[in-house]
Amino acid sequence: MNLVAQVMGIEPHASAKRVFWIVDNGSSHRGKKAADRLAAAFPNAVMAHTPVHASWLNQVEIYFSVVQRKAVSPNDFTDLAQVRDRLLAFEDRYNATAQPFQLRFTTSDLDDLLARLDRHTADHQQESSVALAA
Repeated sequence: MNLVAQVMGIEPHASAKRVFWIVDNGSSHRGKKAADRLAAAFPNAVMAHTPVHASWLNQVEIYFSVVQRKAVSPNDFTDLAQVRDRLLAFEDRYNATAQPFQLRFTTSDLDDLLARLDRHTADHQQESSVALAA
């Protein structure tokens, strides 16, 4: 909430009709209680969750993970100016070298995965029936 308060306290967010906060389903901002807590503190804030089992879709999370590993760790900064400078340098480097990627998971791969899950579920149900019969 400290970050939210900081952002919501400045323009244009402070006077905006609505500010959407896109969050994953981490324990600190999961569920109705978190959304209610945000709305109570900032009536113009709206919490929107990414799909529960789709973190691979969340490009922001992927980018932040890269930033964490490549720019922020180790956390050996002496002041905020060093953090800013390292993040800006990382941004320049990343923008100069980043390239699009190709997803390799095909519809055929999905069909195979679903078939394996169906077999696993069927095997598990048979094991459960045998255990109950015994």
